[in-house]
Parts: sequence; C-alpha cells; structure tokens
Amino acid sequence: MTETVRWLTPEEQHAWRCFVRLQATLRGRLSRLLQTESNISEADFAVLVELTDAPDGRQRVLDLARALEWEKSRISHQISRMATRGLVTREECVEDGRGAFAVITDAGRALIEAAAPLHVEAVRALFLDHVTPAELRVLAQISERVVEKMNEDAS
Repeated sequence: MTETVRWLTPEEQHAWRCFVRLQATLRGRLSRLLQTESNISEADFAVLVELTDAPDGRQRVLDLARALEWEKSRISHQISRMATRGLVTREECVEDGRGAFAVITDAGRALIEAAAPLHVEAVRALFLDHVTPAELRVLAQISERVVEKMNEDAS
C-alpha cells in the first residue's frame, strides 16, 4: 500500500526553510557569543537556565532531559562535564535509587548570572528589535500551539 506524500507547496517550503534558517542562524550566533564573551557553551547555558528556574536549583536529571528534549546519554554526559567544572553537583535520589538530581552550585549560579545580561541583549539585538509586538504575539501563539500538539502526540 502506497501513501501519497503531501509535498510542501512552494509557499510552505519557503516558510519552512526560512524558519529553519532563522533558528540555525540565531542559535549559532547566540552560541558563539556566549562562548566568546562569557565562556559558557549553549548546552551549559540551557542546563543552568533550567536549574535556576527549578525550586532550590535542583531537578531530576531525567526531567531535565525531557525539558531540554535531550537523550538520556546526552544529559548524563553534560551533567558530568559540568560537575567536573564545579557548575553543578549530582545528588542521588533517596526515594528512588535509580534516579539522580542535578543541582546548581554557587559557581554555576555566578556563571549564569554573568552570562544572562549579555544573552538578553543579544536576543534583543538579533531578534526582538526586528519584530513588532503583534508579530511577537503571533509567533508565541504559533509556537505554543505546535508544541502543545507535539506533546499531545508524544503521550
């Protein structure tokens, strides 16, 4: 049985490729800026942001992986590298011997606090300064709807 492929129309293909290019360009520029100006990788920044948003600066490692859409092995290696540098600690979960928590350290908190203002200014300069408030609201609505649908389908 052969299914008919729903090929993208020229307009859909153009929009999709523009969106992909936007994401890649933004992530690349933000990543290079964080690395050169704050000596923090994009991955370090993502983990530290999640941990600063978590109560007590701690989160189960697998929940952190889910929040970042990372594989178990990637988050495990990332936490190990960050722990070696003193940015996080890994604590075993007493209630569940198989689980562990990632916990932000004072050094990790200091690093993210130093990098955050630069990151915010870069987000403004590279993206927010070039869209209207109405466009920003539409982008947020689209993003929320698509992510909601993906989360529903994953359940």
